[in-house]
Amino acid sequence: MRTSRLPLHSARFAAGIALSFVLALPASGLAGSQTVTSANVRGTVADATRAPLSGVRVAAQPAAGGLPSTAVTDERGLFQLALAPGDYVVTVSAERFQGASQNLTVRATGIETMAFTLQLAQLHETVGVTASGTYREDSTRYATKSSMPLRDTPQAVTIVTDALIQDQLMTSIGDVVLYVPGITLHQGENNRDQVIIRGNSSSADFFIDGVRDDVQYYRDLYNLDRVEALMGPNALIFGRGGGGGVVNRVTKEARFRRSLEVAAEGGEFDSGRLAVDFNQPLSQKMAVRLNGVYQNSGSFRDAVELTRHGISPTLTFAPSPRTKVAVRYELFKDERVADRGITSFQNAPADVDIATFYGNPSDSHVRAGVNILAGTIEHQHGRVFIRNQVTVGDYDRFYQNFVPGAASADQTQVTLTAYNNATKRTNIFNQTDVTSSVTTGAVRHTLLVGAEVGRQSTDNFRNTGFFEDTATSILVPFSNPTISTPVTFRQNATDADNDVRTTVVGVYSQDQVDFTTRLKAIVGVRLDRFALTFHNNRSNETLERDDDLVSPRAGFVFKPVVPLSIYTSYGVSYLPSSGDQFSSLTTITQQMRPEKFTNYEAGVKWDVRPELSMTAAVYRLNRTNTRSIDPNDATRIVQTGSQRTKGFELGFNGSVTRSWRVAGGYAYQDAVVTNATAVAPLGAVVGQVPRHTLSMWNSYQISQRFSAAIGVVHRSDMFATISDTVMLPGYTRADIGASFSLSRRVRLQMHLENVTNERYYLNADSNTNISPGTPRSVRFGVATRF
Repeated sequence: MRTSRLPLHSARFAAGIALSFVLALPASGLAGSQTVTSANVRGTVADATRAPLSGVRVAAQPAAGGLPSTAVTDERGLFQLALAPGDYVVTVSAERFQGASQNLTVRATGIETMAFTLQLAQLHETVGVTASGTYREDSTRYATKSSMPLRDTPQAVTIVTDALIQDQLMTSIGDVVLYVPGITLHQGENNRDQVIIRGNSSSADFFIDGVRDDVQYYRDLYNLDRVEALMGPNALIFGRGGGGGVVNRVTKEARFRRSLEVAAEGGEFDSGRLAVDFNQPLSQKMAVRLNGVYQNSGSFRDAVELTRHGISPTLTFAPSPRTKVAVRYELFKDERVADRGITSFQNAPADVDIATFYGNPSDSHVRAGVNILAGTIEHQHGRVFIRNQVTVGDYDRFYQNFVPGAASADQTQVTLTAYNNATKRTNIFNQTDVTSSVTTGAVRHTLLVGAEVGRQSTDNFRNTGFFEDTATSILVPFSNPTISTPVTFRQNATDADNDVRTTVVGVYSQDQVDFTTRLKAIVGVRLDRFALTFHNNRSNETLERDDDLVSPRAGFVFKPVVPLSIYTSYGVSYLPSSGDQFSSLTTITQQMRPEKFTNYEAGVKWDVRPELSMTAAVYRLNRTNTRSIDPNDATRIVQTGSQRTKGFELGFNGSVTRSWRVAGGYAYQDAVVTNATAVAPLGAVVGQVPRHTLSMWNSYQISQRFSAAIGVVHRSDMFATISDTVMLPGYTRADIGASFSLSRRVRLQMHLENVTNERYYLNADSNTNISPGTPRSVRFGVATRF
């Protein structure tokens, strides 16, 4: 059995920082609370039927300025705040409901009481003054399809809020997952988003507003309210795949007040970006919002550049206080130079200039065109809430690239190949959810029944590159692999030319049970019929595969005190034999059962103070039914392979004090092959799964106008692939940021990445396709709000 060669010094480093931070947080929170005499503010939040609303965010904004104090309502709709004497605007907000606010004067003694009744979304909101945003999100509807406090959700969930995205000038999924414990960014051939979640790599486990968005392309953040990472199998809510977890983008909706924000960025490597967010009520019942972005940027990599633009209008129509209709459209295009990184030599990244480009950059292209139209209808009838969402997505994607191969033994030459690939896909999905609250004796149930129907049509076409119209590979100089050799692209004997049609019909049921205020449970099951028809245009062969998938879920939560939850959970998900992109099917894989993911998890969630949450989770994730070569017949494939990931995740988000905000976490992962697979023997360490990762972002409000921030990102050594030969060395990177408000409407920003100019290697796609990390670089931003 092979064992990992990952060093122990990284473990001590990461564990030491994580432990010291954990110990410091409670002390910081307690110290802050002891310096000011406070009064108790208690209140209730209910809907129009007087039913209590749980998971509602309550924020008390000091009239004198500063960060707000926040709380979340419990299952009885109750909240409590400890506020210093003074004047406040108390604002409550919840998905699907019209926000509300009240002015409050807190005196030095006594107890203040408040009551809020929320109507289903209308267009005239009373909105109080809000601060510059929070790193902490209190609830989500996407983990259970009903709004629920995160601390009562029996699974690890990390939410990267719009405030954190803005503070770090994030623009991509790669930026976001850097601060999500348990997720590693994969190179994805540098033409798509791809992530490794709890040891399982996927380019398809991406969702937008809870609906599958699985085409391989680079996503932007310009029209997002937040990004959610929901860890572990989530099949009951999201369907097939998602073995390690899913990444869900939540888009901005048309809101109920007028606003306009224009943000511009610029910096090193000729980077430039402009984004617009405009919201406008049109009448008593209708509002529109428009988000747009344009970016043109270079790179530290030779001749690599990108251009992207997107526009996303949304409309909200509220014909009655209990009904809301939302429509969203997005047109997005991304074009860039295809870049597969550098090669390796003697089991390490090659010692070449990190800007070195392999191949011909003028003949390397990636382009993606995305059109997504989505409509949602929500209606509340008494205690029954009905939600129906239809999403149609049309995707057109193409990439043409040069692929560096192995270097010669004397380090003088490198093998180079080339190919291109085109994918066109149309997705149509309809989701219908019905939730209702029912009380039986002292037990309260939140029942969910739902159905999803979807169809995906995909065309795949690939060509091989022939250098000088003859050879499929050439040797280029190790020290100068950038070429201009003519290449002809045409099909060879094995290149893909196929049409794939998939249909899914799923039904699901779930019960959120509140036995007492301290004991809760979630149990449910999903049944899916996944059918695939694969037509090979070259051989005129048609293959079909149907799978019936049963995905159960169970979780239990115990709350010894209101701010603390202890949970356990169990979940199952499946990946059909055609893979997460179902781009090929053969007579062999046609016979394969879906791969199975089984997750066992236990964790603790603690609201250290109303504005600060910490989470910790331990888990074991088993992946079975993977393909393996028959030990008795090398020509046969059997499904005896398996993989196991064991890990620990620690996360923290929110405000340690009124001036100090934090976000990040630590993850330990041990991902190994537990039964030989077709690509690795027993004991192999899974590629690009580091034992230790740590990310910490600290932002401090030095004055009312000025804030400064520092971030640290650490990753231990990891193998490039499951062959366990090429090692990507660990690294520690430091970033700093600063923000200055010229006025209430104008803010200036600076973000300096990799302060010490550390040379590191971010990720890989193979042993000879390795991406260097960005050297020291600075970006500046200005945002104007009207």
